[in-house]
Amino acid sequence: MHNISVIGSGTMGNGIAHVFAQYGFNVSLIDISEEALKKALAMIDKNLARQVEKGTISAEVKQKALSNVTTFTSIKDGVAQADLVVEAATENVDLKLKIFKDIDEAARPSAILASNTSSISITKIASATKRPNKVIGMHFMNPVPVMKLVEVIRGYATDDATTKTVMELSKQLEKIPVEVNDYPGFIANRILMPMINEAIYSLYENVAGVYEIDTVMKLGMAHPMGPLQLADFIGLDVCLSILKVLHEGFGNPKYAPCPLLVNMVQAGHKGVKSGSGFYQYKQGSKELIVAERFNK
Repeated sequence: MHNISVIGSGTMGNGIAHVFAQYGFNVSLIDISEEALKKALAMIDKNLARQVEKGTISAEVKQKALSNVTTFTSIKDGVAQADLVVEAATENVDLKLKIFKDIDEAARPSAILASNTSSISITKIASATKRPNKVIGMHFMNPVPVMKLVEVIRGYATDDATTKTVMELSKQLEKIPVEVNDYPGFIANRILMPMINEAIYSLYENVAGVYEIDTVMKLGMAHPMGPLQLADFIGLDVCLSILKVLHEGFGNPKYAPCPLLVNMVQAGHKGVKSGSGFYQYKQGSKELIVAERFNK
């Protein structure tokens, strides 16, 4: 595999493009917005520069990686030569089905089609194509250049050859791939999201405050960040979307999103991306400040 197309230039998309380009692949980064593509290239440049400063890559590797990325605003043009297409668009099932239908029509018959979805059924996504055996989940973790895990999700029809190729490809990126089957939330979010939801319920029921909940999990369970801070980092809207998938997929009330989470998302408090969630975020500041409405 030499040619990789990445659809979506947001946080996950530019991170995936960054990693493939760093490891010598030709990357076509696709987005409908020219402005979004410019921002993505600037972010890739910034993150590569950070790696150079830390001594993890050389300046030559940085320049070569940047030269490996070409941008497109058309799916048809961007996937024409792809050996692998990785979709990293917004976590919206209708949008993903539309994208995969378009990819299937435009990509070469031999191309593998992967989704970076964190919760949407790979089997359902594959149903929009005429090659369900070549559709697979390739769920990277954020931030992609740093996190080692790739959750590789087999849809109902995904064949062994496709799975083996994606597992080996992940290792070429110095990632650790873990194969899982296609059920709601896969493994990462099936375990993580109920924990986050329970932390939000604990706050909602006034068992403890934001600082206290996160401190217990950091110091008591050795988590690098507390569940409420992590929810802010992921995006509260994304957490809500995944919990809805779990709730609808299993029909089990234990996955029902906390009303506090629902209200916060409806009010526009989505975490880091909006500047406010369980904490308040000031640009350029690393200090964590508990959001005013949660201060006692």
